[in-house]
Amino acid sequence: MAILKKIKRKLGLIASEKPKIAFFIDGPNIIRKEFKIDLREIRRRVEKYGRITIGKVFLNQFASEKLIEAVANEGFENVIALGDPEQKTDVDVAVTVHAMDAIFNSDVDIIALASRDADFLSLLQKAKERGKIALLISVKPGLATSLKHAADHVELL
Repeated sequence: MAILKKIKRKLGLIASEKPKIAFFIDGPNIIRKEFKIDLREIRRRVEKYGRITIGKVFLNQFASEKLIEAVANEGFENVIALGDPEQKTDVDVAVTVHAMDAIFNSDVDIIALASRDADFLSLLQKAKERGKIALLISVKPGLATSLKHAADHVELL
């Protein structure tokens, strides 16, 4: 696979090493009924780039038990962001805090983000600034152009 070889060369990895990936899924933005997202398919797409060592799905307090169970069954960690029930609960801050931790982790080579939200532009820029590969997993409807252009690689579902 040409992409993986290119990434390994950029990271200075030997042929037998797999890049280590920190993968963050913006649940309310990407796991929506209209997109019919399959978590197993997302995992498969990301694993083309290396080995997922951190995998977290961010959900709000309105997530169904069935969704929470599906996330856990795919081996991802559920992170539930609480907020004001009167307002649309956003997971952006939680995603950013966890991703920044990974960006400053020397054991992580690739920051993978599943989202469409332009609010994460600075996050991808910071990942690249710190020498990480920025991988975006997304869908076309509503995908922010700036996010797409900031990523080193884009996988459209």
